[in-house]
Amino acid sequence: MRPPYLPGVNAVEDNRLKLILQYDGSAFHGWQIQRDKRTVQGELEAALKQLTSARRPVVGSGRTDRGVHATGQVAAVSVPAPWQPERLKKALSAILPNDIWIESVQGVPADFHPRFDAVARTYVYRLGLSEAARSPFERPWCWPLMAELDTPLLDNAASLLPGTHTFKAFAKSGQPERGDSCTIAQACWVPWRDLGLEFRITADRFLHHMVRYLVGTMVDVARGRRPLEDLRLLLRGPGGGDLKTSPPAPPEGLFLHHVAYPENAQEPLAERLLHPPTQ
Repeated sequence: MRPPYLPGVNAVEDNRLKLILQYDGSAFHGWQIQRDKRTVQGELEAALKQLTSARRPVVGSGRTDRGVHATGQVAAVSVPAPWQPERLKKALSAILPNDIWIESVQGVPADFHPRFDAVARTYVYRLGLSEAARSPFERPWCWPLMAELDTPLLDNAASLLPGTHTFKAFAKSGQPERGDSCTIAQACWVPWRDLGLEFRITADRFLHHMVRYLVGTMVDVARGRRPLEDLRLLLRGPGGGDLKTSPPAPPEGLFLHHVAYPENAQEPLAERLLHPPTQ
C-alpha cells in the first residue's frame, strides 16, 4: 500500500529529485539506515545534510541486503528549490565515498515514490566458473563457484520461472500484506564474459532473498545434487511436504540492475531484460 504522505516533501518549496545510483555493497550493511552501521541510505542522508544543513530523508526503490550491489538503484529526495539536478549531482559526487556513484539526477513530480511507482525490477546474479573469476578484481562481485555445471539443465530450470508463482519457499521472510505471489517476465542464464554465467531475472516484485534462493536451488539442480522436479514442486507453493530450497547463493554475486517505471513501461519487460540500459 502506498504511504499516505512522502517524508521530506514540501510541494511549495522543495524540488523532488530522482537519483539513479550505483554502489559496491561489499562494505555496507545493506541499503536501509541502521544505528551504528554503515549503509547506503545513511551515507546519502549524511551527504545531503552536509549540503543542505537539514535532514533530507531518502527513499529507495528497494532494500538491498548486506553485501548486495547495485548498478541501477533508484532513490528520491526532496531538496530546497535552489538545488537543481545537475548542481546536486556534482555536489554529491564531490563528497560521497568512492563506493557510491550518482549516475544521474532528474526532476520528478512531487508525489513520485521510487518503490511504489515501480512496475518492474531486474536483478543480475554473477556466477564465476573459470579460474579467472578468482582474481581480486572479479571475486568480490561474483560467486566464484568453480564447479562443473550442466548448463542445459540450468537453462531448463530458468525456463520454469516465467509466469505468476507462489515464491513463499524462496523467501527468508514474506510480506503478509502483499502475499507471496510474483510475476516473472523473464528469467535466463547468459554468458558472463569469459568468467562464467550471469542470471538475469525481471519481475513485478521480489521477496526477501528470493533471487539468492532461486540461484542456490538452480545451481544444485545443475550440479546433480537434486532433481529438476524439486524446483517445479517448490514453485507450486505450500503442499510440498518437507521439501525445501537449497541454501541461498552468497550475496556478493547479486546486483540490483534496473528499475522500470510507467514512463518506460510500454517497452516489454522481456526486451528491457535482454537489452538493458548501458551502465
